[in-house]
Amino acid sequence: MKDVKEYIAKFPKDVAQILNTIRTIILDAAPGAVEGISYGMPAYKLNGRPLVYYAGYKNHIGLYATPSGHEAFASRLSQYKQGKGSVQFHLNEPMPYALIEEIVKFRVEENMFKK
Repeated sequence: MKDVKEYIAKFPKDVAQILNTIRTIILDAAPGAVEGISYGMPAYKLNGRPLVYYAGYKNHIGLYATPSGHEAFASRLSQYKQGKGSVQFHLNEPMPYALIEEIVKFRVEENMFKK
């Protein structure tokens, strides 16, 4: 797979719409971020450093905002299944787009600070 548009296109229309919305949130919240595919999923870098990743699955969307991005929002993410540096948003529940945007903006600030 060569790019994010191709990645998203392989999903059913309803899931592709969610993935496209997340893509737009990231690109709007992180001007200048470089978009690509890494670890087989959409990946974004800013200042040459990883920013966030996301992926579609059969029953959920995975968001990977590095451990720090998840630690900073631990209480608000506590209702979702998590791993170290990852969280799962189930497709049968409303997608928390505003929270995703806040996490991305946090990671942008963190990334810029580490410049």
